[in-house]
Amino acid sequence: MTNSISRRSLRTVGSEVFALVASAFIHSLAFPGFINTTGFGWIAFFALIPMFTVIRSTTWKLVIPYGFFYGFVFYLFFNYWLKTFHPLAILLVPIIKGGEMIALFPALKLSQRFFKKYSYLVEAVIYVAYTYLSTNWFAGYPYGMLGSAIYRYLVLIQIAEITGIWGITFLMVLPQTFLAFFLVERKKEFFGFIKEHMIPVIGYGILVLASVIYGIVSLAYWNAQSPDLNWRVATVQHSADTWKGGYTTYKNNFNNLRRLSLEALTQNPDIILWSETAFVPSVAWHENYPSDPNTRILVDEFVAFGKSLPVPLVTGNPEGVIKDPDLPAFSADGEWNRMDYNTVIFFENGKIKDTYRKQHLVPFTEHFPYEKQLPWLYRLLLANDYNWWETGHESVVFSTDEGVRFSTPICFEDVFGYLNANFVANGADVIVNMTNDGWSKAVSAQMQHLGLAVFRSIENRRTTVRGTNSGMTCVIDVNGKILDMMPPFKVGWKIYDVPVYIQENHGFTFYTEHIDLFAFIAIYLSYGLLGFGLVRYLVTIRKRR
Repeated sequence: MTNSISRRSLRTVGSEVFALVASAFIHSLAFPGFINTTGFGWIAFFALIPMFTVIRSTTWKLVIPYGFFYGFVFYLFFNYWLKTFHPLAILLVPIIKGGEMIALFPALKLSQRFFKKYSYLVEAVIYVAYTYLSTNWFAGYPYGMLGSAIYRYLVLIQIAEITGIWGITFLMVLPQTFLAFFLVERKKEFFGFIKEHMIPVIGYGILVLASVIYGIVSLAYWNAQSPDLNWRVATVQHSADTWKGGYTTYKNNFNNLRRLSLEALTQNPDIILWSETAFVPSVAWHENYPSDPNTRILVDEFVAFGKSLPVPLVTGNPEGVIKDPDLPAFSADGEWNRMDYNTVIFFENGKIKDTYRKQHLVPFTEHFPYEKQLPWLYRLLLANDYNWWETGHESVVFSTDEGVRFSTPICFEDVFGYLNANFVANGADVIVNMTNDGWSKAVSAQMQHLGLAVFRSIENRRTTVRGTNSGMTCVIDVNGKILDMMPPFKVGWKIYDVPVYIQENHGFTFYTEHIDLFAFIAIYLSYGLLGFGLVRYLVTIRKRR
């Protein structure tokens, strides 16, 4: 990097670094954050122009460190609230996202070299591919996706039922790669530049117009539909301090949950909904392998309360199961032969009717599969009080006596399109998200989560109910509209009459039947275009020789 800087003036490098910092900061403002808890979504339509401009104008030796730098700085601004979780988290996430952009920036630079005049089209495709790939590996983290910034612009995001969030991202990023190309090249004045690229400009205009018309028509259609059922759900938000544990805390939490649930029962709900890990300890484990008398008494109280309820109860509750079936539950030295799942239990008539085990675990805090490959990092995480859950593998669909079929993505599982589409494909007519974002102590963190959850309702045309510890408890209708949100970090309960649209009458959306197809097209098209560009570039060099 030093040699590159020596060949470029420090002023030029300084201006590029400033442009990247400015772009990262402005981009972060598009999302819920420390300045505005709902975000300035319109900023996302131009925030990346400085970034694309720098990639286009800088040297090859600087493009890789610039990629890491941009990713690190953006997620430092965007995920500032991670410092509340753990000092290690606010370093890990920006480092990981910076590492991902080490691959993105050179790929964008290559597209500029290979395709010259129409490189901005290829850049937009590559950016969509990157967005998908960066969210679907072990440390995949969908927060900060460009398209999610406009979660409140309902007319513009209805195409998610066809393309998922990926088509929205493409329509938002293409003008930015185009304008960055113009700003760097400037071979003609702007209208002359537009005229030279008239076919892509017209094509883009048609896509935007079609998207807006589709949005208007879709909103009108779904607003005119009558639900097949109305499901009366009592959500309980007990706003417990996530950082406190131990028997006394668990007892107090249960007492609060029980009191609030009994109050909600006066409104005749069909079901009561608590949040992720609302009740601790594990009912399954302590019913089968009682050890601590106090814990067993607390579990018995919970079971007795469940038996007394006239309606089912759905709650997060860790599930402890035997790890080695050939060994007893407790060894001679007192160690437990146990492994745990982050689960939701459907509790009815004093029994666990069904259980869902979380499938997509939070990287580094709930799951780390590289103990052998990266033992130093594994030990570091354990030393910093991180613990692992086991991974579930089934997209469970619960069913009520009223005929409501629902699934319960746990915590940030509702930010992954594929996971929720699998639930719906398996028969879920309602998405019930069980979340505890209370540890962040930030409304913006909870709103970033909620903004992503909006797209799941549109993609699958299924209502979402969010049952949270401290926010954001609400309903998201099939158009992605957020309804009747409870105040965050407040203790209380709320009754929601949830509209249910059953599969037999409304079928599946294109997205549900072809999960992330648009993203896969972008990925394979990116590989194909870069491969073709490389071959053509090498042939050109050979001819020149």
